[in-house]
Amino acid sequence: MIDFQQSLDGFTPVSAPTISDAELKARIVALQARMARQGVGAVWLDASSSLTYFTGLSLGLSERIHGALIPANGDPVYLSPTFEEPKLRALLRLAGDVAVWEEDENPYDLLVARFAASGSQELLALDPATPFVFASAFMERLGPRITSAQALIAAGRQVKSATEIAIIQTAMDASYRVQKAVHAGLRPGVSTTEVADFVNAAHIALGLKPLFVAVQFGEATAYPHGVPHPQTLCDGDMVLVDLGGILNGYRSDITRTYVFGQPTPRQRFLWNLERDAQAAAFAAARPGAPAEAVDAAARQVLTDAGFGPRYAVPGLPHRTGHGLGLDIHEEPYIVAGNVTALAEGMCFSIEPMLCVYGECGVRLEDIAYMTEEGPRWFSPPETDMDRLFAYDPG
Repeated sequence: MIDFQQSLDGFTPVSAPTISDAELKARIVALQARMARQGVGAVWLDASSSLTYFTGLSLGLSERIHGALIPANGDPVYLSPTFEEPKLRALLRLAGDVAVWEEDENPYDLLVARFAASGSQELLALDPATPFVFASAFMERLGPRITSAQALIAAGRQVKSATEIAIIQTAMDASYRVQKAVHAGLRPGVSTTEVADFVNAAHIALGLKPLFVAVQFGEATAYPHGVPHPQTLCDGDMVLVDLGGILNGYRSDITRTYVFGQPTPRQRFLWNLERDAQAAAFAAARPGAPAEAVDAAARQVLTDAGFGPRYAVPGLPHRTGHGLGLDIHEEPYIVAGNVTALAEGMCFSIEPMLCVYGECGVRLEDIAYMTEEGPRWFSPPETDMDRLFAYDPG
């Protein structure tokens, strides 16, 4: 057993590339091409991760509308409260006008006027992350000319560039090391709170911003999002640790489940079944295949073993995976009904959790990304519960 403090002492900050201004500009050009094809005059990007994706700005949501209007032609128009303008200009990475409004002025009228001044009589597409209070104000002014920008945005964001892949790889390697350290440092009587505190400290030591951590022992592992109280580890407990961090804006996400001590035959059966379901999902992730095929492949393994069917428990009560990038959950979603064709650059989790309420649960979550030849793992999955954490990310 390695003490948690020993692991922390051995961690040093990792480094990864950052998104260049040239890549940001290319993203906007590609967005504008999609807008032109669909008759959209401009896209409104609220203070969301999509604003970061296209402009490099991270503003944070508030009660005051703040963001960027991306016209089908030309530079962005940034909208800001007047008192925030100096800060905004200091943060700008891409050129564009800044439209400002005082506290007693109406920012929606200002933005609609700028939209009209562009000469567009076409649609204004709203960032799906736009709060309803903002979106409804646009709808009052433009009515049927308002549409959703979700498809326009997702078409870019769900296909990662080589730089994005490199950032996520570095973040995933770091989080794998944290998982490995947790496994090595567990001891009888340790609490879920102690483990969670170590996970956050470890991510900080590795140069990542902590994103989330969920630690569950024993019967609580059966519940996908755990239980609302701390637990203490006992010999023979199933252990589930789900964690993630943020590096250069991009997320990591990885779950490991194993037994503290000697597995029972039942625990081994459930763990091996989860492993097989994850492997089947990975094998189904072929270029051009619909996202739902990945979910179906995992679910079939569990159904054939007598679990489910569909979302019934004992079985898999949720989708098999989700996209990963600037958000922890984003498109493409690996779920029945999603016919999005898998394409090179898409990144998504494969985590067909097996939940047996009242007993235990097993979730093995790894992130895959698509290449021309097929899927690849950022971190190799566990295939043998007697030989865990064999991967060395360096």
